[in-house]
Amino acid sequence: MNSKSLVSIDDISREEILDLIERARYFEENPNLKVLDGKVVATLFFEPSTRTRLSFETAVNRLGGRVIGFSDASTSSSAKGETLKDTIKMVSNYADLIVMRHHLEGAARYATEVTDVPVINAGDGSNQHPSQTMLDLYSISKTQGRLNDLTITMVGDLKYGRTVHSLLMAMRYFNPTFNFVACDELQMPAEYRRFCDRNGIRYSEHKDFSPEVINSSDILYMTRVQRERFTDIMEYEKVKNLYTLHNAMLADAKGNLKVLHPLPRINEISQDVDDNPKAYYFEQARNGLFARQAIICRALDIDPQKL
Repeated sequence: MNSKSLVSIDDISREEILDLIERARYFEENPNLKVLDGKVVATLFFEPSTRTRLSFETAVNRLGGRVIGFSDASTSSSAKGETLKDTIKMVSNYADLIVMRHHLEGAARYATEVTDVPVINAGDGSNQHPSQTMLDLYSISKTQGRLNDLTITMVGDLKYGRTVHSLLMAMRYFNPTFNFVACDELQMPAEYRRFCDRNGIRYSEHKDFSPEVINSSDILYMTRVQRERFTDIMEYEKVKNLYTLHNAMLADAKGNLKVLHPLPRINEISQDVDDNPKAYYFEQARNGLFARQAIICRALDIDPQKL
């Protein structure tokens, strides 16, 4: 495994997280530095994506690199039966960096085992999404002025939501308090609750999306119930609209509260929230460009501030 690969947020230390946040801040001020001249980045998206794929590709283009790859697995040789191993080894002949999204948990980790080219995990099933976590951390740092001692409420699909799993793990360095709001079918998996217990992270579980929970929060992290993760469509229909945030529900929230969402949203945030100053999810998506520029440069061992 290339030491510069990023498969899980657990692969990097507190110091590296803070360094990536500072690099993201630098790229927000200097988004068009041509530091990737001559570099080729392969984006392999075996699963649909809009924000993640476009922000990675925009990041490469703004930094002067070139992008190859595919956004639909049906247009690749995997549709002919080519194994993931063979795809990764073949693409490694052409690219300096691989960015990959795959529907199977562990696919990105496996990819790092069959290539010396650094791999960035752009989401593997319901497992991890570390680049989303970095843009979330950057967004939290920008809006709160700190990462330490915050109360973060996660709402909705906590079972399959890889973004909340990664964010929970990253926040272990910063003394958070979590509220987990979910129905029984979508509660935070036991392995992540055990992770909190091992790391001394305070958390409470709720089925009711109550004013008390909302008003105690610094960050309200809404999630989509992911239809594509359900094998039984009736189970999805039963839980898909259980938690919806409306503008009136924010009336007594803390002044510093920000509403985050990894997007796309369906019904979990009403459109009447969009014009509330506490809504930050579109700015959060924009921050993905700068966070991913930082991650790409780390993977390629480029420090733009020293060039």
